[in-house]
Order: sequence, then structure tokens, then C-alpha cells
Amino acid sequence: VAVPVGTIAEPLVARIAERARALKIGPGTDKEAEMGPLVTAAHRAKVESYIARGEAEGAELVLDGRGLTLQGNEGGYFTGPTLFDYVTPDMTIYREEIFGPVLSVVRRDSFEAALQLVNEHEFGNGAVIYTSDGDSARSFSNGVLAGMVGINVPIPVPMAFHSFGGWKRSIFGDHAIHGREGVRFYTRLKTTTARWPTGIRKGADFAMPTMR
Repeated sequence: VAVPVGTIAEPLVARIAERARALKIGPGTDKEAEMGPLVTAAHRAKVESYIARGEAEGAELVLDGRGLTLQGNEGGYFTGPTLFDYVTPDMTIYREEIFGPVLSVVRRDSFEAALQLVNEHEFGNGAVIYTSDGDSARSFSNGVLAGMVGINVPIPVPMAFHSFGGWKRSIFGDHAIHGREGVRFYTRLKTTTARWPTGIRKGADFAMPTMR
């Protein structure tokens, strides 16, 4: 989901559509391919059913990736880049995770309205802000309800020694994958309390040790 604020929406949608049309799609064996196929025919059908649902619910279909076939790879499970504009929060393509090349644009008039939109969603895996304003970036980072936050970074997956994963319905279980929580999950705590006397030559000492 892309949430442009204010007048940036029109040129942003145009630039995204232009770039999406130019994407080179092909099998994973093609070194020049920028986007490959979906994993199964069933998943392709599911993704394309979301596209049909978006149309039926009134979103503007700017770019339709359904029915894509590639010469020499006619049996591949390809769906081309798909772009929706004027998506609203009540639409299925906004509320559910699609896991396919479908981008929904939800327009908002202000930063505050955009942040509220993100925070009211039931999922909270990752969220990104693109800005040249440090104050907006700081406000977004502090206020957004998502487990992974990016500032001018498209896929905010941190290094493994930091905890990462989603919030809300975007996390499975009670712990993050890596970082301190991962260490706690995969290890057992053992506490050893020890006191070494000066040496066994002094003989046995059966008194309760005290702080001296």
C-alpha cells in the first residue's frame, strides 16, 4: 500500500505506472529479469481474484497485470505489475495482505491522516516513510505502529542481531525472530551461584557464607 500525502499523489501514481510498465518479467533463470513468477497456479489465481475484487469494489485500475504470458514460458505462473488508485480503507485489497505484485494507492491530505490510516490497520509488519524532512521522519518513526520501520528505505528488514518482525496481526507467537527475544526463546536460563574459599588447605568450612 502506498499512501501519498497531498498533491504528490498524481505525479507519484504516474511515475509508478511508468516504472511498472518497464519492468522486465521473466523466470528466475533469466539474469536480466526484475520480477519472477508466483509460486503456484493456485496462488496466481488467488492474487488475480484480488484484482477482480478491487475492480468490483470501485478502485481505479491503472495497470492490470492479469493474463500475462511470456514466450517460451507459457506455463509459468506470471502476473504482471498491477496498480490501483483511489483505494479506500473498506476495500478488500486494502484490508487483506495479497502477497503478489499489486500496489494499492490510498490518498490522504495530511501527514497526520496518513499516520492514523496506517495505525488503524489490523496488520503492522513494516512501514516506510519517504521524506526529506527530518521532523516528519522522527514523528513517523516514533508514532507508527509497525514492527519494522524504514526511513527512505523500501524494505525495512534490519540485521539479524536486532529483533525484527511485525506488530499486531503481522507477528506469529509471542516473540520476534531474532535479537534478544530470539535468544530467550531458543535457550534455557541457568543460574549458578558459587563461592570459592581461599583454598582447601584451610580445611572444611560449614558456616553460611556471608559478605565480608
